[in-house]
Amino acid sequence: MSPKTNPTEFPAAAVRWLRAGLFLLCFALSAPHALAQLPGPDEPTDPTPAIQTPPPQASDADIRTRITDIFAEIDSLRRVTVEVNHGVVTLGGDVSSSAADARAEELALRVNGVVTVENQIERRLAVEDSTGSLFGDSSSRLQKLYRALPLYGVSLAVFLVIALLGHLIASWRGFWRLILPNPFLVELVSGAFRIVALLVALVMAMNVLGATTLMGTILGGAGVIGLAIGFSVRDTLENYISSIMLSVRQPFRANEHVVIDDHEGKVIRLTSRSTILMTLDGNHLRIPNTIVFKSVILNYTRNPERRFEFDLGVDAADDPVAAMQLGLDRLKAMPFVLNDPEPEAFIQTVGDSNIVLRFMGWVNQTETNFAKGRGLAIAATKDALEEGGFTLPEPIYKLRFDSKIEDALKGGSAGSATVSTPSPPAAPPKKPVDTSEASDVAADNTIDEKVAAERASSKEPDLLDEESPVE
Repeated sequence: MSPKTNPTEFPAAAVRWLRAGLFLLCFALSAPHALAQLPGPDEPTDPTPAIQTPPPQASDADIRTRITDIFAEIDSLRRVTVEVNHGVVTLGGDVSSSAADARAEELALRVNGVVTVENQIERRLAVEDSTGSLFGDSSSRLQKLYRALPLYGVSLAVFLVIALLGHLIASWRGFWRLILPNPFLVELVSGAFRIVALLVALVMAMNVLGATTLMGTILGGAGVIGLAIGFSVRDTLENYISSIMLSVRQPFRANEHVVIDDHEGKVIRLTSRSTILMTLDGNHLRIPNTIVFKSVILNYTRNPERRFEFDLGVDAADDPVAAMQLGLDRLKAMPFVLNDPEPEAFIQTVGDSNIVLRFMGWVNQTETNFAKGRGLAIAATKDALEEGGFTLPEPIYKLRFDSKIEDALKGGSAGSATVSTPSPPAAPPKKPVDTSEASDVAADNTIDEKVAAERASSKEPDLLDEESPVE
């Protein structure tokens, strides 16, 4: 049988352990605070002022003597008077500058035993005091300049070396032409690199001289001025950026037939400000590059094959499918109409008294005048339908008359005698006409020749590059 355990032993042990834990917790919480109040190895236990009077408890006379002796050793403060009463220092006299005034007050406050400083110093406004520092130290300044000549020489050499290296790299056209797509970007990037090289050279030279603060001020001012100028010439910058994007993308080539924002013509050149077109009637047209970059561009030259279409109506009683086949056969027989893609026809709409048929065909713009080819195709298809017995209906108007007029017309026609009217004389036979010129659908190169002559005669730079890829 196991011995019985005294019920009072366990609670007593628990109390002892609880007391020990509370003691350790209190020690842990108070130890960091106590250690933080101890001075460190490098921390002074009792800081002292920079200037002390000989005894720690100096009298007013000692404070006055100490300050007066200090001021006597400084040329700009020799005329300053000192009065001390219960630790309050009163400064009087006069100085030549506000800097000397502030210096005197600062030195007085640093003396041990000074409670406060009453500054009653006046500034002298004599001309010789203000200009003496400007002209009196000319010899010392010349000596300093002479001693600093080697440093200035090193700074100038650093600037010239970096600037010359940047200029040589910027002038290396073969390198920039290898990595950039067109001459416009070559000029832009090489010029920007030259400017960056000059700025780097200036910063390095100022670092050698130790004038980085001045350089930061200059660059900060230049940034603010550049921001203001950028806002003032925002439209010009937008147009210039559009020119860069167009020169990179190359959406068209010289002498291509395009439509830009309802303006149609052939491209002469792309400049840094505008795109120059020659309209189809031979006039020059300049479009700002901002408009060109934002507009929808229709290029007729990029794909030489172009489709034309026209509508013809037949009588509602005729067979429209037979009319379509007859018209397609005539279109296919025309030499300038391409067989691949083949001509097409379909019923466009059914009107009150006719059926409208739409015919479509393709021509090669490089060989065929599009407008003349379409016109001759319309005439040939119309003749084919008429020769095939199809009626091309004319507008029909229904007239309604008043009843009295209608009765009079009926009575007049019944009671009137038949009157024979002489037939009109026969029309003379038509003379044969030479239609070779009118039926010539060869491509008209007049505008192309004018564009080529304009490009050859003008010295204006062109951003269109025939070698770079297009969009």
